[in-house]
Amino acid sequence: FQRCVGMDAMNSLHSTTFEIDEKHGTDYHKRFLEFVKMMQKENFVIGGAMTDPKGDRSKGPSEQEDPDLFTRIVKTDENGVYVSGAKAHQTGCINSHWIILMPTIRLTEADKDWAIVGAIPADAKGVTYIYGRQSCDTRSMEEGDIDDGNAKFGGQEALIILDNVFIPWDKVFMNGEYEFASMLVERFTCYHRRSYVCKTGLGDVLIGAAATIADYNGVPKVSHIKDKIIEMTHLNETIFAAGIASSHQGQKMKSGVFLNDDMLAQACKHSVTRFPYEISRLAQDIAGGLVVTLPS
Repeated sequence: FQRCVGMDAMNSLHSTTFEIDEKHGTDYHKRFLEFVKMMQKENFVIGGAMTDPKGDRSKGPSEQEDPDLFTRIVKTDENGVYVSGAKAHQTGCINSHWIILMPTIRLTEADKDWAIVGAIPADAKGVTYIYGRQSCDTRSMEEGDIDDGNAKFGGQEALIILDNVFIPWDKVFMNGEYEFASMLVERFTCYHRRSYVCKTGLGDVLIGAAATIADYNGVPKVSHIKDKIIEMTHLNETIFAAGIASSHQGQKMKSGVFLNDDMLAQACKHSVTRFPYEISRLAQDIAGGLVVTLPS
């Protein structure tokens, strides 16, 4: 579940740590490779924590009234760093083993204390999760306990509160190199928006279900039914094509990993914000009242 965010974080950090070391003579890349080896050996799931609450978005981290609206270093000693702040909209964080904390915007020299990347166990001291259902799940607004949701497989989001959380030096992969924050954010975004191609798997299932219901209803050859299934397939494959093309047009970075094409990744994400909803609408057209009244 939700391995995509951790993989996007690992890929973007692989190249970014390499280039920070190249400029500053640091050893972040070596530390990072050791961390990756541990993740692979133990088969751990990583949550990529990039989004901060942000507060007044016209201001940078150092200009905010509350400095913890962006995750920051509050103390440093010989063993590592301590960070405070929060990470918002964290899908899957509660069922991840490790969390990688990353900056979320371009930073300036005044924001050096906020230029921190580090890995922490999901149950590290000082970490609090404020858990909520996904926004589209209206059961959170209903009274009673008749349906508390699916404890094993239900969707969830959380706000992560960080209160003086310790990160040892060997798990720190950026520490004040503010000029590389935007590079990391842009590369992470490029990978992550391409990874939304996973939604086409859901589309495949929905298209198959709609076609099956058309068969049950005895109307698989009716022209408007065929047209709708063709349109659903066209929209789904357009998302898929953008994601695959983005990877195919990838370029090798200095560190050896490949970065997929940015523009095609954005096209993939843009399509994902529109097409799945139209695919769902067409499925409802084909299925009719079965969608809303069929017993679960």
